[in-house]
Formats: sequence, structure tokens, C-alpha cells
Amino acid sequence: MNPETSIILALLLPLIACLSIAVFDKRANIRELFTLACAGTLLCVVGSLASHVFAGARPEWSLPFEVVSGLGIAFQVEPLGMLFALVASSLWIVTTVYSIGYMRGHDEQHQTRFFACFAIAIFAAMGAAMAKNMLTLFFFYEILTFSTYPLVTHHGTETARRGGRTYLSILLFTSVSMLLLAIVWTWNVAGTLDFRPGGILSGKADDSLLGVLLALYVFGTGKAALMPFHRWLPAAMVAPTPVSALLHAVAVVKVGVFTVMKVAVYIFGTDLLTRSGISLWLMYMAGGTVLLGSLVALTKDNLKARLAYSTISQLSYIVLGAMLANSLGVLGGSMHIAMHAFGKITLFFCAGAIYVAAHKTEISDMQGIGRRMPVTLSAFFLGSLSVIGLPPFGGSWSKWYLALGAAEAHQYPLIAVLMISSLLNIAYLMPVVIRGFFFAPPDGPERPEIQEAPLMCVIPLSVTALSGVALFIYADTIWRWLEPVASGQPW
Repeated sequence: MNPETSIILALLLPLIACLSIAVFDKRANIRELFTLACAGTLLCVVGSLASHVFAGARPEWSLPFEVVSGLGIAFQVEPLGMLFALVASSLWIVTTVYSIGYMRGHDEQHQTRFFACFAIAIFAAMGAAMAKNMLTLFFFYEILTFSTYPLVTHHGTETARRGGRTYLSILLFTSVSMLLLAIVWTWNVAGTLDFRPGGILSGKADDSLLGVLLALYVFGTGKAALMPFHRWLPAAMVAPTPVSALLHAVAVVKVGVFTVMKVAVYIFGTDLLTRSGISLWLMYMAGGTVLLGSLVALTKDNLKARLAYSTISQLSYIVLGAMLANSLGVLGGSMHIAMHAFGKITLFFCAGAIYVAAHKTEISDMQGIGRRMPVTLSAFFLGSLSVIGLPPFGGSWSKWYLALGAAEAHQYPLIAVLMISSLLNIAYLMPVVIRGFFFAPPDGPERPEIQEAPLMCVIPLSVTALSGVALFIYADTIWRWLEPVASGQPW
């Protein structure tokens, strides 16, 4: 299969899955079998494409029309986008398996709509990952917003609708009022929106104007959840847990931070950001979000709410790496896209499994839950270690490179931010493990009967938990993949 065909198939397969889901609305087994078949095929297609991209090829494909003269919907796959596509396609499989167990175990309504919207979200993630220019990325960015809104409001309650309104209003406000403005401004200044090594804005405007433009991009990418435009993320926790996993690991927030990284590396260019110093204050905005998100997480008793604020904190690691604008910072931030995805999806899978099996959502009610659900809480422990950044888990490498990037930029306060944040990660994640394993159940026997969630929930969370170790072992491979991005090598 040639690379151009692989790009087309990677975009079509989620849409084929969506159509199959709608056709087999009343036949759940066939509906979900088609979903899994398309997800597995997508991973194979993306894997075949990766072999070309990481060997140095940059395959392209464009729609046969232009939106305006010289600008159309076009795709070109480079290493950063390829890594994101691999993460999204691989996690679609485990999230689908988990969703089947969760949705059936909890007897959720509107399952066809759920799986169909999920497939469209993956389509949007694939399009964003392979976008050749900012117009294409923006197009799929917005498709992702609208396709996930029905997932956020899935339960149909007033609380769900209110959460959905917050979700939609913040993401649309930031993208239309700031991100779209930045894209139009870039087109006017640079005459192109293509992603290019070294950027497209050097020498096009003075530093003060470029500083405003960078701020529009960073804050306009609301899915990156940089404070103060972060409230949509905890508001969206009213959704079923598989949706939370989609939001936090597979697609939504990852498209946000991926966009910020692409803008830093391929629109501005790291040399321009370093020379002008226009990203300095945004480094500290990201550092502030890292700490504040962790501090708010400490105050939350609801497990999903605690994990939501943890995500807000962790996303800003990636924004920080982009704003450091040196090879080590870009490498650490880009690696954290993958490292955080597997760690955080594990934690959300575990939260959903606890809800399905024990109907508990508050951490204060989880005494002894590890005695009833030892596999689930063990996976939560492993996922926590990855998010904290301890060896032998992948998160340790991305945080290490971020710290090295801060040192290279002589931003020593940001090294302190990273260290304090890791301690705060321990403070808000380890109490769940300690309470679950070492506290006696409040109203049960010392050795309660083991009662895990359905197997289709337990297997995915076990796989993603162990993947953190694999990411640690094979981090050098990811490093080699991303080296052309971090070093600004020409295509």
C-alpha cells in the first residue's frame, strides 16, 4: 500500500465505522464487532504509514479543490503528527473494548449514538494529526468539538446539559475569537499556513506583534486547557467514563496540546521564539497552570474531578515544552503527549471500573476498595507512577527532558515547578491507593469477596497500565522518531 492511500484509508476507516454503527443500530454485537474491526485496521494502516514517515518520507495528499487561491484541505505526515496518530489509533482499540464493558455493565442508554460520535472524534483526531496546514488542522479541531458534545451530554440530565453548554461555549469562544483570528492574521502576514520546519513567520512582523499572535494561538487553543480557559474540562466530567478517557487521553486535549506544539515548531519556529523571547511569559503561565491544577486536584474528593484537574496540570507540561522552544523542551513536551495519554487513560479506566463494580465515585468512600478490586487498584497504582514520573514508567523520560530543557534555557524556577508538581502528583494520587489497599472497608469483612468490573473493562486497564513500562523501555525509539522535530531538521 502506498503512503498516499494509507492517508486516505486512515481518514475513511473511522467514517466507515460510524456508518456501520448506524446501520447495525439494533444488533449490538455486530455493531461493536465492526467498530473493533475498523479500529484494528486503522492501527495497521497507521503503522504501515509510520514505517515510511520515520524512515524520512513525508507523504502528502490533498482534496482536489482550494478554499481560497493557494490554500486547501491538505495532509502531510511528519513525525510529531505520526506519533499522535499512533497514540490515538492504538487507544481507540482499548477504549472501544473498555466502552463495551462499561456501557453494558452500567446499562447505558443511546449506545449507538455513543459509538458513532466516538468514531467521528477519531476521524477528527486523524485529520488533525495529518494536517499539512493550520486551516486543515482548524477544520478537524472544530469537528472534534461538535462530535464530542453529544458524548458530554450523553446522560441527558440538566447537569449533563449544563456541563455540555460550558464545554461548547468555552471551546467555541476560544477557537472562533482567538484561534481563527490568529490563523487569518498568519495568512495575511506570511502568505501561507503550511507547517514548515523553522516556521513561516521569521522576518514577517516585529516581535511585539508576534507576541500577540502567539498568545492568540496558545489561548485560542482552548482544548489545551491553559488557565483561565480550563473550566470546560472539569465541566465535561458529567459524561460517562469512556468519554472522559476520550477527552483526556485519546483525542480532545491531545489535539489541543498537539496544536500548540505544531504552532511553536512549524508556524513560529523554535529559533524565532528563542531569539525574540516572546514565549517567556507563556512559559510561566504554563508553569502556573501546572501548579494550580495540582493544588486544585488536592481539594477534590470526587475521583473524576481530581483526575480532571490533574489533566489540566499535565497538559501544561506539554505547553511548557513548546514555549521553552529548545530541542530538549520540544522533545520532552512531544514525548509527554504519548506518556501522559497511557498513564491518564489508565486512571480514568480504573475510575470507571470502580463505578461499575462498586458504584463509588468519592475517594473518601473507597476504603478497602483494593481488597475487592485488586487488579483495578493495582493498575491505578501503576498509572499513577507513570503520571508522577517515576521509573520504570514512560512519564519519567518526558519529565526528565522537560527539566533538561528548562536548564538549557536557564529557567531554573521552572525546574522547581516540575519537581514540586511531581510531589503534588504523589499527594493527590497516592491517597487513593493507600485508602484502597490499607484502610479496612467501613462496613464489610476484612477479606471481602473479589468483585472486579466486567472483564472487558479490566483487560484494557491492565494493558494500558503495563504499557507505561513498555514506553519507558522503548523511549529511545520515540526519541529517535522525534529527533527531526526537536532539531528543526528540514523535510
